[in-house]
Amino acid sequence: MTKTFYSRALLLAGCAGIATFAAPAMAQDAVDDTASVGEQAEEGVIIVTARRREERLIDVPLSVTALTGEALAQQGIQDLTQIAQQVPNITLEVSRGTNTTLTAFIRGVGQQDPVAGFEAGVGLYIDDVYLNRPQAAVLDIYDVERIEVLRGPQGTLYGRNTIGGAIKYVTAALPDDTSLMVRGTYGSYDQADLIVSASTPISDSLKIGASGARLSRGGFGDNLTLGTENYNKDVWAARGTIEFDNGPLNVRLSGDYVKDNSEARQGHRFIPGLVSGAPVLDDVFDTRAGLNIVDQEVEAYGGALNIALEVSDTITLKSITGYREDSSTTPIDFDSLAAVDLDVPAIYENDQLSQELQLLYEGDSLSGVLGFYYLDANAFTAFDVALFTTLNGLTAQTLGDVDTETWSVFGDFTYDLTDTISVSVGGRYTNDKRTSRVLRTTFLGGFSNLFGGTGVPIAVTSNFNGSATFKDFNPRASISWQPNADHNLYFTYSQGFKGGGFDPRGQTTACRNSRGGACTADEVFDFMAFDPETVDSFELGWKASLLDNRVNISLAGFVAQYKDVQIPGSVGFDANGDGVNESFIGITSNAADADVNGIEFEGNALVGKDFAGDGSRFSVNWSLGVLDAKFNTFINAFGVDVADQRVFQNTPDVTAHMGFNMGLPVADGMLDFIGTASLRSDASQFEVPNPFLDQDGFVLVDASMVYTVDSGLFSIGLHGKNLFNKEYIVAGYNFVAGGTPPGTPFVSTLGREGTLTGFYGDPRRIFVTAQVNF
Repeated sequence: MTKTFYSRALLLAGCAGIATFAAPAMAQDAVDDTASVGEQAEEGVIIVTARRREERLIDVPLSVTALTGEALAQQGIQDLTQIAQQVPNITLEVSRGTNTTLTAFIRGVGQQDPVAGFEAGVGLYIDDVYLNRPQAAVLDIYDVERIEVLRGPQGTLYGRNTIGGAIKYVTAALPDDTSLMVRGTYGSYDQADLIVSASTPISDSLKIGASGARLSRGGFGDNLTLGTENYNKDVWAARGTIEFDNGPLNVRLSGDYVKDNSEARQGHRFIPGLVSGAPVLDDVFDTRAGLNIVDQEVEAYGGALNIALEVSDTITLKSITGYREDSSTTPIDFDSLAAVDLDVPAIYENDQLSQELQLLYEGDSLSGVLGFYYLDANAFTAFDVALFTTLNGLTAQTLGDVDTETWSVFGDFTYDLTDTISVSVGGRYTNDKRTSRVLRTTFLGGFSNLFGGTGVPIAVTSNFNGSATFKDFNPRASISWQPNADHNLYFTYSQGFKGGGFDPRGQTTACRNSRGGACTADEVFDFMAFDPETVDSFELGWKASLLDNRVNISLAGFVAQYKDVQIPGSVGFDANGDGVNESFIGITSNAADADVNGIEFEGNALVGKDFAGDGSRFSVNWSLGVLDAKFNTFINAFGVDVADQRVFQNTPDVTAHMGFNMGLPVADGMLDFIGTASLRSDASQFEVPNPFLDQDGFVLVDASMVYTVDSGLFSIGLHGKNLFNKEYIVAGYNFVAGGTPPGTPFVSTLGREGTLTGFYGDPRRIFVTAQVNF
């Protein structure tokens, strides 16, 4: 990282510090709009459920950011990925190809590849229901009460695959009175959104509500081959809720539906075609991708039944039942050219059923939760890899079918040793069974019949069936000292693990034993399998609410030991020994262990109040994350330790942001001016640095101006995103060698044209929102 970006990070932190100590010591009547850390004024205390029970944010001995739905709407934040601009040490990006597949990393831990068989290292929850797969996980933000981001391993309370952290999307409860909300958006690239929400009480104890959303936008660029838009948005969404509450019994039944008909996102080539000579396009959002044998389409739906019964003043029983299903088709044109050179039409289908039971206890000195969790999930993927390296063309088809059945028991309890000191202990035992089928078939003469082609099957190169059960116990312990209600100094140890499995792109015939011969059945099993990975984290933190709640800060330092790191990879494969790679295969191993250490600092401050009339206010908010993530060992496919040549993917050393909100009374309402600047230092797309794909450090600047009438019945806002129109890479593909040093010829490692393509974050957008509440 350059000194410039360290300087910018320190400048942001320094400005925040000046604002903090410049805040006059007056009682705070208003709540900071970002509500990201700390305890707010009593009427606006932020309540979170990070430990599966309701607590003040300041009382939780974990690094948690809570963003309120009101603050998100004021800032014009429209989907889940955008919250990463103001949360330290987190990366949330739209994956390659679609608008709705999520790539998530927290504190260096995550998973980039959405193929079935690989699990994310960051858990995503909708109303406490875990989403087992990343497809359809880029959630559009509407009817949301808050979003909680829990950083660090959450294995005890949230289970497997939360070794980086967890993100909780909490939808808003239905209001007590009949209500109707209409929110519209219009802006750059013909963005036109409409959200309608309505609810009404049926009786004193029964309420119903529903929401519908139509989200559309033209493309940031064009597909010059197909004549379609690139990076457009065409989404329909709906949500329905029934709530019953008669005091001791609370029941909430909710369901949601999303249909994404957007065009496929296709990449921008960084190099000319090695055979065709097709030049690099000037606009990074334009593409020449020609694959169109399947449409880009994502459909997802699910439901949750949450039941809470207060058995007594101290005991509550909870049941959380969830079902989700999604299906996708996507044309992945790796080479991004009209030629069928490295084209991959793909299908993803996922479904899951989960059940969680909780017993919550809230006594004078003891509080906690005891629970049981069960998940039954299936993930199916099918894709063809068309490599026309010969006259007739060879296509490799892969079918991967992964069943996951997991159950666990967990508990987490806090005991007050004194009025100021409390200890928490917890643990989770998990039994995680993974069963996989991987079938690979080579076709001659075109795509397989699965994708409407006429290719003829000529060989089966993998026919693998495997099953493995992974068992683990994840403990957690912490001690907190709270000398008063406004301070919390804590130390926490936590552990998490991500389940093992089988590489769904593996090819059994590629397995060779130590003698260079064909592998035995046991050796093939080991070749296809990979073990769980684990993280042990130690965190020391301080949360404080100062100057009569005008200043709120959260500071944490952590040391994490990351073991048996799963390293998925794709390499070209020459099946017949003719010197030409006919396909790519997956090779996944537990090749590394690493240390991930860092600090995180968040805060907000009410700097001024009533300076321009009654109710006027000026507040600032900021965050800073610094990571030192380093591989201690990294064994490559040849058994060589290359740790000094590998880096953490999607993990900037520095993330920071600073924002402000100035509210001025105007006529019968409040006019808010909101601005944020977020910084991310250099980051690599993959473990092997690549000067073409890796993104240099950059700053994004957003601004909003929102007017809200005092009654809250109407608001109108003007929002600008990425105001300086920064171009920045969020994902890419690389199947070439060479190119460095500059002038060195590129050599394709798969296909003829050479694949070195990138995907970009959103350009500058300006849009207007208006909301009417009836």
